[in-house]
Amino acid sequence: MKKILVLNSGSSSLKYRLFAFDNNQSQLLAKGLAERIGIGNSTLTFQITNQDKQKFALDLPNHEAALQEIFKLLLGSVLNSLDELSAVGHRLGHGGETFKQSTIITQDNIAQIREAQELLPLHGKAFMLGIEAMQKLLPNIPQVATFDTAFHQTMPKEAFLYALPQEQYTKHKIRRYGFHGTSHYYVSRELQKLMPSAHKIITCHLGSGGSITAIKDGKSIDTSLGFTGTSGITMGTRCGDIDGFVPLYIMQSQNKTADEVHLMLNKECGLYALSGGYSDSRDVEDRYLAGDPQAITAYDVYIHSIIKYIGAYVAVLGGVDAIVFTAGIGENSPLLRQKVCEKLAYLGVKLDLQANDMKGQTKEISTPDSKVKIWVIPTDEELVIAEDTYKLTA
Repeated sequence: MKKILVLNSGSSSLKYRLFAFDNNQSQLLAKGLAERIGIGNSTLTFQITNQDKQKFALDLPNHEAALQEIFKLLLGSVLNSLDELSAVGHRLGHGGETFKQSTIITQDNIAQIREAQELLPLHGKAFMLGIEAMQKLLPNIPQVATFDTAFHQTMPKEAFLYALPQEQYTKHKIRRYGFHGTSHYYVSRELQKLMPSAHKIITCHLGSGGSITAIKDGKSIDTSLGFTGTSGITMGTRCGDIDGFVPLYIMQSQNKTADEVHLMLNKECGLYALSGGYSDSRDVEDRYLAGDPQAITAYDVYIHSIIKYIGAYVAVLGGVDAIVFTAGIGENSPLLRQKVCEKLAYLGVKLDLQANDMKGQTKEISTPDSKVKIWVIPTDEELVIAEDTYKLTA
């Protein structure tokens, strides 16, 4: 049996899961989340599978300290020794064009991995924190990087190229990369197990961040996120698609710096801006149902952006066999799914309202006579990372 630790690092957080693999079969042993690392009032949650969650208030000045506390919780409960760990898998935000699949982290490629994260100026450095902490604490354990962009490396040039001067791509690497690739891959893979006849699939990863992907015969051929995580559909605090001149106009007319506008587009836009300060879709939904005019506008814009991309990808695919909802909002909002599917009636979509009245389950929610099948499939990016780590280090 091999035990694989999966880490997902943020600038002030560290999500972890421990898996056991035996003959290619996986089992989740424990999971948790360290929050507010380095900013005070830090907490750490720990949960053994099928047991109650525990929460601790701890001093976590950095990611190394957080990992040490995580190890303490794992030892004596699901690990007898850290020597039982076979490998560690990490979620990395960006693989650039260099990394088209998960890879073992080595001294030869660590510089390339670090360079790829620089294409994500807001979050890129945070993804490296877990790797750096693990290198200090357990320097000899194999580490594997799984990239959010890798699944989208199958996009054809007409989908990933921007109509910019060629050197912007050849020299500066500016192109559509796409993100949430591990999630889109997982739910499309699971759908094909449930519905082998589905060759043309549109996956809707709808959370605080969101993206929509067109998948044909298991390969990504187009996706809504682009060079960064701000394009595509409206999101919790991100703007989605806007005219390319808008940031420049704001800088020129309002005397704002590039950093100030960058922060605005990532942290002050989306549902947050349109609803009057509510970035959590659950709050926006509550206010929408209560008749709040700003929330109604925000929700309508959100739905419209999703519908627009689904329609575009039906055209790109030349039809669609199934549409999948996943991630926090996609899995847990019957209202969102209903509103979207109502707009897709022209495709022959028929929603089973009773089947749709649920949260967080793998389920077909369309009627038997729906021409396009609608599914909800909870995503599991950590499992994909664990599987890749297991295979690469076996």
